[in-house]
Amino acid sequence: MIEQIDLRSTTTNQPPAPWEDVPLSQWNDWKWQLTHRLNSVDDFAKVINLTPDEIIGLQAPDRFRVDVTPYFASLMDPDDPNCPIRLQIMPTAQELVAFDGEMTDSLAEEKHSPVPGLVHRYPDRVLMLVTTQCASYCRFCTRSRIVGDPHATFSLRDYEQQLNYIANNPQIRDVLLSGGDPLLLPKQILQSLLNRLRAIKHVEIVRIGTRVPVFLPQRITEELAAMLGQFHPLWMNIHFNHPNELTPEICAALSRLANAGIPLGGQTVLMAGINDCPNIMLDLVHKLVRERVRPYYLYQCDLVHGAGHFRTPVSKGLEIMEALRGHTSGYAIPTYVVDSPEGGGKIPILPSYLISASDTRVVVRNYEGFISAYAQPTDYKPHNPATCRQCQEQTNPAIGVAALLNGSKSSIAPEGWHSQHQR
Repeated sequence: MIEQIDLRSTTTNQPPAPWEDVPLSQWNDWKWQLTHRLNSVDDFAKVINLTPDEIIGLQAPDRFRVDVTPYFASLMDPDDPNCPIRLQIMPTAQELVAFDGEMTDSLAEEKHSPVPGLVHRYPDRVLMLVTTQCASYCRFCTRSRIVGDPHATFSLRDYEQQLNYIANNPQIRDVLLSGGDPLLLPKQILQSLLNRLRAIKHVEIVRIGTRVPVFLPQRITEELAAMLGQFHPLWMNIHFNHPNELTPEICAALSRLANAGIPLGGQTVLMAGINDCPNIMLDLVHKLVRERVRPYYLYQCDLVHGAGHFRTPVSKGLEIMEALRGHTSGYAIPTYVVDSPEGGGKIPILPSYLISASDTRVVVRNYEGFISAYAQPTDYKPHNPATCRQCQEQTNPAIGVAALLNGSKSSIAPEGWHSQHQR
């Protein structure tokens, strides 16, 4: 395995046409990649055979921003408009069509932002938006309302407000840096943010959400990986949608991160025409695990403008989960979630393996349809919170269904329910 990693990290593919005359020293320079991104009809016409649908999308006056690194553009099939790489980054006329249920801010992040750029949706963790810029722009972007907009930037003043909020709320133990893409920040700024977060005693974990290793693997240098490795426990979730993205360059970048001790997770959006196939998803998760990336989330596509044509029924996601569970190792199986509209958070959607239950037995099925009974214990002594040190030290009260189960609440009622039922 070590020899394979060493081989990949020293192997660089020759740039394809129309960049065949570009010196490898430039092709492998991440700053060159950024400054030579493709964004116009003329740019893309040199690389692919554009369809009328793509030309309409590229020329639309109010379209979401287009910028594609030469590296990622080189992975597109020039003759196939249904290429899964091409579909993710090429605008089309379809994304200009509104659909039922679409929202500007489908996850209600702005309603959960106590200070600019900080989303506090869950009790013990926050999302810290640090930039609106990306190496390339996904056509299904959840934050297309701000991402890519050069006027919607986050300043040092915003960072101070975010960090002060985190420091003044001791229940926050987990901070996720996102945006935009944090790995596009200047190294000094990113390092400073990580230093500041590490100085807050109650922040236990820092995470980075990124797609830079996929769009711009040249950015993942040994120097950057070593810098990130100073801030453990530091976790990283990387966005992959198709096995074709796992090129030698990307695998070398992943090796640098993993060798720096950074646990890597994979996030995927389920999309029509790209990965809505159990076999494609199985291929993707196998390749990710082989590169030391554990599949983390499989997202149902969000209700954002421009993403309507990517959406699949939830039943397609359940079909894919049925094809994964039992057919491959548990390490390779992501959690399928709907990030519920209007700020409800991530809700796991799973096939049902529990068929029935009594006070003595539960009846379960496996992935093959084999049905068996599991005998429940008859002498179980329930956990006693009164004698549990962890329960006594818990300062955050249980909410939701957890509060019903521990007895601190007896019911959960919709707003206005009690007054509506007064007679």
